[in-house]
Amino acid sequence: MNTNDISTTAKQAIDSLTVTFFEAVSFQVGGKPAYQNLYGLFIDCGLLIKNSSTSPEITTVSQFIEPRQRSVDSGELTAFRESETAEITEIFGNVAHRFSTYEKHGVSHGAEFAGRGIISIQFVKTETTWKMSCMAWDDERPGLAIPERYLSNP
Repeated sequence: MNTNDISTTAKQAIDSLTVTFFEAVSFQVGGKPAYQNLYGLFIDCGLLIKNSSTSPEITTVSQFIEPRQRSVDSGELTAFRESETAEITEIFGNVAHRFSTYEKHGVSHGAEFAGRGIISIQFVKTETTWKMSCMAWDDERPGLAIPERYLSNP
């Protein structure tokens, strides 16, 4: 297998992991998110870091799921859709990085909300497959706009 084949295979695996992540956190009114699917996407000590306020919220996969599941179970969060709108992926050997631009929409406490931002995702090749090791994101807000180069794929 040549280097281009390896890179193509790696990119396909990384694309699939990313799509599966967005599918797992998204659900329509009357539905339920597939949060449990997140465990299979990350290495055992994987981290998810929300960094859109003054201090980063650093969580394990379980710590990420638990409050979101409670919000869904209580009826507070009744719909959520997050999807990738553009990406830049770089692969070197057994490591990869992806800047994933996303849009999100949902209903919380009966009110609709929307936003967009960028997720920085780190991937590692394990003995058998690619996995996410860390994900950190920030949302667009007044004074912080997504740069043009992240808004469309080259």
